[in-house]
Amino acid sequence: MNNPRDNEIRFKLLNLLKDEPKLTQREMKQKMGVSLGKVNYCISLLTQKGMIRIERFKNSSNKAAYLYRITPAGLKELTDLTWSYLKLRIKEYDQIKQEIQYLSEQIEQMDRKACDDSGLLDGLKRII
Repeated sequence: MNNPRDNEIRFKLLNLLKDEPKLTQREMKQKMGVSLGKVNYCISLLTQKGMIRIERFKNSSNKAAYLYRITPAGLKELTDLTWSYLKLRIKEYDQIKQEIQYLSEQIEQMDRKACDDSGLLDGLKRII
């Protein structure tokens, strides 16, 4: 579970549980946009690694009600993942910015009047 997509899912899951430890796995699935199986797999893995602890609600009428608590190891992992995720997003941003610069240079060489999308041109002015 060390590829960029898995790291992103782990980051989102830990971040979500930090703020909302009472979520059900179905709610996590909806908020993260991944399959229920993926959420269940990640929860199991994070539990095995000691990053989260699962507790049952003792006085709940819902027998499947759980509380997902992040452990100190989980908080350290979340901090590390946050830095990694931020570095990745900055790299992606720089790549997209270069691509936009290249495309805007191409447009400069073309007839701007041929573009009838004023929103695109306004957006381009904002970025560059």
